[in-house]
Amino acid sequence: MNTARAETLAARAQLLEQGGWEFRRLEAFRFVPPPAAAVWLGEEPCGRCDAPALAGAGWTLHPVGAAGLVDARWLDAGDAAQRAALFEGLPRPGDDAVAPFAWAHRALCRQGLRLRVAAAADAEAPPLILQLRHLPRETVEAPLLVVELEPGARCVIVETHERDAAGACQRDVVQNLQIHLRLARGARLQHWRQAEPGAGDRIAHHLDVHLAAGSHYAQAMLATGSAYHLQRAQVHFDGEDATAQLGSVLLADGRQLDRQVRMIHAAARGKSTARELALARGKALVAADLYAHVRPGAEDADIHQHMAGIPTGGAPRLVMRPQLEIEHDAVQAAHGTTWGRLPDDSIFFARQRGLDEATALSLILQGMAAAELTRGLGDDALCDSVGALQALQEALARHLAPAEAAPAAAQEQGHG
Repeated sequence: MNTARAETLAARAQLLEQGGWEFRRLEAFRFVPPPAAAVWLGEEPCGRCDAPALAGAGWTLHPVGAAGLVDARWLDAGDAAQRAALFEGLPRPGDDAVAPFAWAHRALCRQGLRLRVAAAADAEAPPLILQLRHLPRETVEAPLLVVELEPGARCVIVETHERDAAGACQRDVVQNLQIHLRLARGARLQHWRQAEPGAGDRIAHHLDVHLAAGSHYAQAMLATGSAYHLQRAQVHFDGEDATAQLGSVLLADGRQLDRQVRMIHAAARGKSTARELALARGKALVAADLYAHVRPGAEDADIHQHMAGIPTGGAPRLVMRPQLEIEHDAVQAAHGTTWGRLPDDSIFFARQRGLDEATALSLILQGMAAAELTRGLGDDALCDSVGALQALQEALARHLAPAEAAPAAAQEQGHG
């Protein structure tokens, strides 16, 4: 038995021996508990998913700009040497709330992509743009992406996850994705994420971000509901004067969506902003959990949290939870949460311009959602150029479509 195979078996045994899939006991997963461990450890590949073992590790990469600044390696986790290179520098699963997901990922991960981005010689040059599209290759998979930005590097990542009607796998997918982002001193990363799974898919996306001194991370995300959908981001402020801002729009139509953000301030003068807008209808269940922890020594941390939940029809359940844990006196922190349908006067004034109620509602929600994405990326023009506003418009139109039109619209998009 080779080393790589032994490591995958050990990870599987570690997960099963711990009996550790009791997410219902954990506060973070109390409202939307994940499916059983066996779901994420699937054994048999889909007969229709006959793509080669690596096949780009499921990722399609298109650098735009100075392509020479990026070093890309697609690595096979079944080969001992490549597996060691793939997981080099990444933490082993610990004992935190998501450790079972991490063990399941180690047990199933077959391939991954590592990117290293260098700084341009000309500091005034536009940032490198990396277009990353991931298509499911198997019915149960554990993709891995590692991105490292060297000191002073500037990069824009356009990351999309959509179901393609002509894709390799047409059945419902189970996906346990791990993404590790490492920003060195003074690096800047703007990150657009679009995750629109099929209705029956069960997916969990875990982002682990580490920020060195003076680095900046900005993320805007659009996510839609499915049979189970977890989006979890953990941002570590390892160096002084690091900043991070995340803005998300969550759309759930009769299904589940769990968004968790963890900001861990461990260095001085870190600034974090996290914002969520959740729109839900039918019998959807949406949980949005924003947590910030200021550790001793992280003086002058600046934290902002804002959450808004709007039911757009039916009787959805929205759980909005801002949380602060502060272990230092010199801290600025603010958080707020709103929940409820739009005020009647908002619709009334919009209709005074000759709009019907459905159009008025759509325009108001489009404006609110676009503002959240723009705040996340921090750049109006970039939000438009990466396709974020167009994707939002299309997803919101599907979300607000009459119930009888929704199945047809989903079918056209390859969902379900």
